[in-house]
Amino acid sequence: MNGQEMWEIWWLVPSGLAVLGYGRSLAGVTRAQRATWVKARVVAVGQPAHGPSEWPGIPVTITFQDPATGQEFTLSNAGKHGDPINEAWVGREFEVRYPPGRPHRFAVVLDVMGEKNGRHGPDCAVMVLLIGLAVHATVRWGYPCALLAFGALLTAAAARSPDIRTVRARNALLDSAVAVPAEVVAVRTHVYADAEAGDIVVHTPVVTFITREGTHVTVLTHEHIPDPGHSLH
Repeated sequence: MNGQEMWEIWWLVPSGLAVLGYGRSLAGVTRAQRATWVKARVVAVGQPAHGPSEWPGIPVTITFQDPATGQEFTLSNAGKHGDPINEAWVGREFEVRYPPGRPHRFAVVLDVMGEKNGRHGPDCAVMVLLIGLAVHATVRWGYPCALLAFGALLTAAAARSPDIRTVRARNALLDSAVAVPAEVVAVRTHVYADAEAGDIVVHTPVVTFITREGTHVTVLTHEHIPDPGHSLH
């Protein structure tokens, strides 16, 4: 098969992966669907150390109950289990999943949309297919079709984006927000190697504050903090 023939049938790969993924989801045999899902609660929050950091997120201790045995587990998480936790306070709840009977292999899942039903993988395959079709249209039919294809791609991305769907609710919350004193108690440093630009250093301030209800909150954030690398205290 020559290159031209491969170019004409490339779409079979992402299409096949999407169909296979959706089929497994409908059959209920994906890894996410076979996992045990439970609600976990933060019972202790640690302060990230100042300086270089190996793992992302805020170190927390969580507790959850295994529905199969009724046993309660209290386990620590420093960012190695699933999604990193960038906002933490005692009492915060989120979902975790783990292989049946193996709660110590839990993974934090902050955004369960598309995860529980096992459709995250095939959704990604569909996005790859759409991007490929947009590029294909650009190469084969030129600029006008490229605009149409990328417009359809942006529409599809917007339709499934949780950020866009929740922007109004977020704005409403911000409009009703109150101000409280906060302090940068540490600055975490991550160094990322880049073949072209060399080492890229990212500073992440650790901010703590107490809400008016008395909840002590720890947050990792870059927003609205000038010169984050020298923002300690």
